[in-house]
This record gives sequence, structure tokens and C-alpha cells, in this order.
Amino acid sequence: MATAEELITGAHDKMVKSVEHAKSEFSTVRTGRASASLLDRIEVDYYGTPTPLRQLSTINVPESRMLTVQPFDPSSIKAIEKAIQESDLGLTPSNDGKLIRLPIPQLTEERRKELVKVVRNMAEEHRVAVREIRRDAMRHLKELVDKGEVGADDEHRAEGRVQELTDEHTKQIDELLKHKEAEVMEV
Repeated sequence: MATAEELITGAHDKMVKSVEHAKSEFSTVRTGRASASLLDRIEVDYYGTPTPLRQLSTINVPESRMLTVQPFDPSSIKAIEKAIQESDLGLTPSNDGKLIRLPIPQLTEERRKELVKVVRNMAEEHRVAVREIRRDAMRHLKELVDKGEVGADDEHRAEGRVQELTDEHTKQIDELLKHKEAEVMEV
């Protein structure tokens, strides 16, 4: 059976992963600037197999409002172009046979507000995940107390520590949210 310290460490590790996941999800939300991570979620039908775009091409950011996608296999350019057009990014690809150019249009005020809502929902999902980790840790702690493996003082200390971790990681998610909102609203 786990000790109180192992429970705290496990909860901490899971919370860190939740914050990292929030960070990576936020990076896939489009802002006014070009970023290679915008294309992270795009999968291309490559010879009948859904394949991440990153595995089929080199993605570059030659300027602040332009992405370029250079396929390793030039015959896949049409499939890549189709996958980008069908994505929810709202980008219009143009290709010269070797390279796909993706101009990043200026976001409208309305679209910016929609994206802020999307980002806030993502942040809330991750805060909920952190709180679920806390709940599980507290439940396991109670089980240890019920079995007599942990005393009341240790339980109280461990609960305080888990709550500190929860507050710390929720605050990190809130910070990420604040930065992403500012980035999205920046004209």
C-alpha cells in the first residue's frame, strides 16, 4: 500500500502533466500570429492511413503572418492541402508544387472573442482535472487512515500539502489562460 508521501508525489506528478497538457492545447488555438504548433492537430490521409502532418513535412514560419509546409514526399501535397482546408483553422493553402503557403489572416473581433471562450473552456477542463486528482488523493488518504497506516496528524499534514499543490497548479493554469487570452485579443 502507498504511503502518504507517495500519494502526494503521485498527485503532484499528475497535476504537472495536467498543466503541461493545458499548455500544449493552448498552443493549438490560433492567434493573430503564425505558429507551427497551429498545425499539430492536423492529420493527413496518407495512403489510407491518418498521419500527423508533422511526420510528413517540414513546417516553417518565414514571417509573422505566414506558415510554409514542405512535404517530404511531393506526391502527398494534394492530400496535405485537403487536410488543411478541411480543418477548423480557417486557413486557405496555396501551393507551387513543392511548397504549401498558409497566409494567416487577421482575426476579427468576433472571432477573437469566440477563441477566448474556447481557451477558457480548455482551462476549466484542466482545473477540473487537477481537482479530480486532489479528490482521488484525499480518498486514498482516508483509506490509509481507515486501515490505521497513517495517523490523524499525518493525514492533516498530507491533506494540507495536497491542497497546496492543487492551488499551485490551478494558479499555473490561470496564468497560462491569462497569457493566451492576451495573445488572442492582441491586434
